[in-house]
Amino acid sequence: MEIMRSGHKARLAVVTGAVLVTGACGSAGGATSVSARPAPLSQAVAATATATPETPETPAATGSPAPGATGTPAPRVPPQTLRRPKADEPVRVPPPKLSDFTYSFPVQGCRVTYQSQLLVLPKTTIWAAKGCSFVSPVNGVVDEVNVKNRWTASTDRGADREGRFVTVVGDDGVRYLGGHLERVAPGIVPGRRVTAGQILGQVGNSGNARSTASNLYFAISWKTDPSLWWVRRGMVNPWNYLDAWLNGNRTLSPRDEMTAVRNRTGAAPRCATLCASKPKPKSKPTERPPRPDDKHITVGTLSGG
Repeated sequence: MEIMRSGHKARLAVVTGAVLVTGACGSAGGATSVSARPAPLSQAVAATATATPETPETPAATGSPAPGATGTPAPRVPPQTLRRPKADEPVRVPPPKLSDFTYSFPVQGCRVTYQSQLLVLPKTTIWAAKGCSFVSPVNGVVDEVNVKNRWTASTDRGADREGRFVTVVGDDGVRYLGGHLERVAPGIVPGRRVTAGQILGQVGNSGNARSTASNLYFAISWKTDPSLWWVRRGMVNPWNYLDAWLNGNRTLSPRDEMTAVRNRTGAAPRCATLCASKPKPKSKPTERPPRPDDKHITVGTLSGG
């Protein structure tokens, strides 16, 4: 009897399991042969709210742990210093040749300063220590030489204001003046052939520069008769050429500009600035001619004949 009950229970369990399996398959696969009662709406909403969203699977790390994950600080890498490769020396390109002449700055062996603007006359004052060398700016021939300081404040003659000076007429046809010299170099006489850079004298403060620091009065003009001293003292602004001869292109020539100025003014222009030696004294008012009846006047008569 007990055995029959056990067999009945076993069959009942098998049937129940089959029914459950069939119901599950009907719900998942949507089969129409098996119907299932839908769950109440409140249970469906609750099930949706409490459902856990799926998360993508994270692959297992196969490498070494991240720095600091085990509590050990990561090693510090010192910064790398980038060193530039050593550059080659710059290639010095000579300046273009602007003329057939090569010039020298007129003061050599000393520190110099000069103004690059027109003050009164088209010339410049090159400030330099006394005794510095005044040299010929270009190959040429010595034109005028004054070895005596004839200037005096009482007369202030225009022809004497540069004191001791030397002029050179260059192979470029331009005349160059160096004045206020301390002395003229031995052997420098009119007609002497000189070369660019050859010493002509020493910087000083002769002439009307006796109360100033030593300097070189430098001027550019063209050859004239010595009586036209106002031409000799400067007709062309010289500083652009001095700049080039000192720091740039030593072939920059004033020849074209000198020629243009000479064509404009004429070869023998009249003096227009600082011409008089001293201001002329004002003339006294002309006295009235004496009357014929004055006692100290003898009046004669013209005889006919």
